[in-house]
Amino acid sequence: MKPLLLVSLSLLLAGGAIAQPKNIRQWAQTDLLQAKDLSNAHIGICIQDPSTGKFWYQYQDDKFFMPASNTKIFTLFAGLQLLGDSLPGMRYDQNDTALYIQGTADPSFLHPDFVFQPVLDMLAKTDKRIWYQPAVIRNKRFGPGWAWSDYADYYQPELNEWPMYGNVARISLQGGSYTFSPAFFENNGGVQLQNVSAPEEALADRDERSNRFVLSLRSDDRSRHDFEVPFITGSNADLVQRLSDTLRKPIGLLTGYRRPGSLLHSIPADTLFQPMMHRSDNFFAEQILMMCSALRSDTINSRRVIQYLLDSVLQDLPHPPSWVDGSGLSRYNLFTPRDFVTVLGKMHKTYPKERLYPLFPTGGKGTLRNYYQALPGRLYAKTGTLSGCVALSGYLITKNGKTLIFSVLVNNHNSTSTNVRRAVEKFLVKVANG
Repeated sequence: MKPLLLVSLSLLLAGGAIAQPKNIRQWAQTDLLQAKDLSNAHIGICIQDPSTGKFWYQYQDDKFFMPASNTKIFTLFAGLQLLGDSLPGMRYDQNDTALYIQGTADPSFLHPDFVFQPVLDMLAKTDKRIWYQPAVIRNKRFGPGWAWSDYADYYQPELNEWPMYGNVARISLQGGSYTFSPAFFENNGGVQLQNVSAPEEALADRDERSNRFVLSLRSDDRSRHDFEVPFITGSNADLVQRLSDTLRKPIGLLTGYRRPGSLLHSIPADTLFQPMMHRSDNFFAEQILMMCSALRSDTINSRRVIQYLLDSVLQDLPHPPSWVDGSGLSRYNLFTPRDFVTVLGKMHKTYPKERLYPLFPTGGKGTLRNYYQALPGRLYAKTGTLSGCVALSGYLITKNGKTLIFSVLVNNHNSTSTNVRRAVEKFLVKVANG
């Protein structure tokens, strides 16, 4: 009887083991693949148990999708691999009379989110003549495939080797007056306030080809309106002028190329990675790739560092992607769900969960603040949204404490992003609690 009992028990356990994948398949059909809002969409799903390497569910996980801001998962991987514990603030050399500086694409310089400013402290305290040595940079001010008409939108600041203030002007309008930072543009006559009539709303805009800002406000509007408007970073001479204005001391501009040999670090890397992931900060993501490039070579070139990663630590990706930027703003990006599960698995194996999980939003936080509120501390994932595109990839902890890695990518839907996100949420909550 005992052998028979053991066999029966083994069959029961085996049945329980395969019941979960069958349930997932059913939930995927009813909540996603056959859902009314997704009936014409292109959908890919991949769910893996990293402890065994077995896939719990796969549907079109070998097909390519535009991932939108899920691209930032690969950017996070790059930063964790190449940047170390703290960001490269600047390169410098000095002698008895001069300090030579060069940008390394650190986005934290004068950014209001970061009080710790070691680069600013060094430049402000020195009594030596400061000379700016331009870096060799191959990146354009916008990434490949970005929307040209979004030049004045907060989510698309220009990219450069020495960002200041996040490369955006911060503007507050209230009661017929305004505050403007940095004051450099206001002091140089680049700000105009105009009254508008109803029903127009408060607006802050910028000329396409100049740093001339136009602020519009109804005369009877007493509420406060806050804006972030990207400014044109311009030439090396413009950069030096902004830096000189900030430091209130003359900065010289060198011609020719020399790479300073010393490196001054700035903020801890994770303090940049976390807001990049939690609020899906495009600017931080792009500058992370540029910093990686600045550390690896004497040229800032995001495409080169992407290719280096694909040829080395990511050469085993199941489907080599088209990876063109750090933020996911470009529609040229193409990844498969299994690619995301693979890179998430690499990070899961390499970094302790105490460090890794907080870098991702969890239920009710960051870009997930209105979603997965039933799963705080059990789902850590990166969102992605473009028109017709919704993505979510990350880590899911089941009610039994098992960690799963997942990626759900939806392209070409004609519903609202909210409806698609809710459908994905319904499916993943069932997976977590089933």
